[in-house]
Amino acid sequence: MKEVLETVYSPCFGFVKEVLIDNESYVYEWEPLFLIEAEDQEVVEVCIGVSGTIMQVDLVPGQEVTPESVLTVLRDDLLITGSD
Repeated sequence: MKEVLETVYSPCFGFVKEVLIDNESYVYEWEPLFLIEAEDQEVVEVCIGVSGTIMQVDLVPGQEVTPESVLTVLRDDLLITGSD
């Protein structure tokens, strides 16, 4: 079976407010992964539309992020879930 890795980037400039996952965590589609406090003090919830296992998390609360910042890498389990 082919391995598919999904890279999750920060959606905005700001600071990591909270890391909600750990290395090797299993996450479901649209499960919150991070909370980012944007420059305008709005808290942005970071989610991804795939499920799988977290491969790496190298962020800590308070760390500055930009839209080019890699937040995590996830190994997609390639399961089709969801509903109408």
